[in-house]
Amino acid sequence: MAFTVLLVDDHKIMRDGIKAILSRGDEFRVVGEAETGPDAVQSVKRHQPDLVLMDLGLPGLNGVETTVEILRFRPECKIVILSMYDDENSVVSAIRSGARAFILKKASDNDLLEALRMVARGGAYLSPQVSDRLLSRIQKGDLESRAAPSALEILSPRELQVLRLVADGKTSKEIAVILDLREHTVRSYRKTMMKKLGVNNVASLTQLALSTGITQLSRGQAVTE
Repeated sequence: MAFTVLLVDDHKIMRDGIKAILSRGDEFRVVGEAETGPDAVQSVKRHQPDLVLMDLGLPGLNGVETTVEILRFRPECKIVILSMYDDENSVVSAIRSGARAFILKKASDNDLLEALRMVARGGAYLSPQVSDRLLSRIQKGDLESRAAPSALEILSPRELQVLRLVADGKTSKEIAVILDLREHTVRSYRKTMMKKLGVNNVASLTQLALSTGITQLSRGQAVTE
């Protein structure tokens, strides 16, 4: 029996390319597609796939945040992160979120299939380029030196999602739509985060978020209350 797969990427040409690769054999069957994080969450609820092949750089709710959301209600789902970037912090964030694999978009068709096979059978997979760089950092003893400040460790996954969107300049109303929450709930999250992190306004909250590397804003971008 083929393993069912949900494809999550905001570029149709990428989804079409992956579908073409998977259609060459009978190991995997694509049961759905999604362009955004919230769409992916709903698609997982609807299709209940064995595997989710997830783009890291989704707009709004990114791949790591979407992974956290999916595993909250479907922990048995196996998620493979697909990314253009091979920086170690992205890899570590993805694995800590619960993803079982991290593969680069420049990987070969065979590497993609091997990653899906390993994860489907209960294993894990890292692209060779990524694993080599992580091994080098571990050997140098500096893997933890770039970890996020401990202040953010006290925030829940949902609070981290809200924090990143606040720092992206999203209003409470926009965040509510992206995360499928009520607006007053988003405001409550903001107040709780400010209390936990010892800041008293959104500008300070944004500055703290930027200092951790959770997101990046263009210099001079406005912060919206």
